[in-house]
Amino acid sequence: MKNNYLNIVGLAYRAGKCSTGEDTIVKDIRQQRAKLVLLANDIGPRTQKKIMNKCKTYEVPFVFVDDKETLSDAIGKSQRVAVAILDDGFAAKIQSLLR
Repeated sequence: MKNNYLNIVGLAYRAGKCSTGEDTIVKDIRQQRAKLVLLANDIGPRTQKKIMNKCKTYEVPFVFVDDKETLSDAIGKSQRVAVAILDDGFAAKIQSLLR
């Protein structure tokens, strides 16, 4: 059941309800558009700290998931270490599947 969240992440990406890239994610967190941030468990320490601090400041939930290769495959892009979910429905579904 845990890997079903990857299907939802892929669906959200295809629906245009995700953002990737460190700067874009930080911008979406600041603008309070990000509803959930998924971080790869092998993310670099500098990027991890930057994104986690923004999430804590703006009270956006974040969760560590699989490695960056698995997360990248879910959205069909390469070398993605973080994905911000921009839709409440997708965010709620992903959080429920990760519990």
